[in-house]
Formats: sequence, C-alpha cells, structure tokens
Amino acid sequence: MSVNLKPQDILVLLRLTLDAKKHKEEPAASYAFLANELSMSPSEVHAAVKRAAVAELLNSKTRQVNKRPFYDFLIYGLSRSFPVKPGPLVRGMPTAYAAPPLASIIAKASNEVPTVWPAPEGEVLGSEIIPIYQSAPSAAKRNPELYELLALTDTLRLGRARDKEAAAAEFRKRLK
Repeated sequence: MSVNLKPQDILVLLRLTLDAKKHKEEPAASYAFLANELSMSPSEVHAAVKRAAVAELLNSKTRQVNKRPFYDFLIYGLSRSFPVKPGPLVRGMPTAYAAPPLASIIAKASNEVPTVWPAPEGEVLGSEIIPIYQSAPSAAKRNPELYELLALTDTLRLGRARDKEAAAAEFRKRLK
C-alpha cells in the first residue's frame, strides 16, 4: 500500500514524539486534545495518524512514534518531500537556525539575515520561511519543546549541510 504523507503529518508526529517522555502507564493524548494543541481538527489529526501508521512511522494502536524510521525520514526525506527556500524580508517568529536550540549552537555571521515564520506581531526581521503546516507557529507558541522540534525541522528542510548536521545531532539526542 502506498501513502502520500502530508505536511500536517509531520507536525502531528513531532508532537507525538514529546509523549514518548511520559510513563507508559499514561494513556496517549486524545485526538481532541492534540487537535486543540495543534490548531487542527480532530479528523485531521486522526487522518495524520493513519497515514503515519501506513508509512510505518507510528504504531497505530499505541500512537508511539517509531523513532528510527521517523529519524531516517527527517534526515533523508524531509528536504526532498517538503523543501523550503528563504523568501523576502518580513517580520516574524524566528525559526530554523535562528531559533532555539540551534541559535545558541551555530555561530552565524553578524550580517546574516535570520529566518522567520511570517507573523504581523513578530519582533524579528528576517527571511520568510513558510512553516511545514499553517498552524505550526501557533502550536509552537503554546509548546516550547514543539517549537524547538519545528525549528530543527525547518533547518533540515532548508538543506544547508553544516546546519543539517547540527539539526540531525539534536534530533538524535531527542529521539533516543
């Protein structure tokens, strides 16, 4: 069976990796809870879980992310499946190497423009990056851990070799 992953599937999978830190006795977050947290509908979350399960990135019964296949997809497939190129200067929310955790790890030239998700209330002027999914910035504002995963994801989507290596190392630590 073939499956076409959608950008929202990545957002759901990233959020579900955060649940792996919980004790196994705790039930998985409900579709309604995840939908509210991710600014999606419960049916979108359910469909994302089904597609991820068909792609063997997730166990459909437990909703546990299959960490190794998901890591491999992030590192080797994300930039090909969901590429992004920096756009014009806009005000927004820092992402990719301009956001935590990479902002403190990767030294950038003082004249290099940061990357941002466009947001009218944004305080940083930078090159526009279209988020992996339209609700990613609002979900990131609610959950700092998810924000970091989304920033790492954008770093991989941009495809700059040195930055990708740093993002891959961070994902390796977080998906252990």
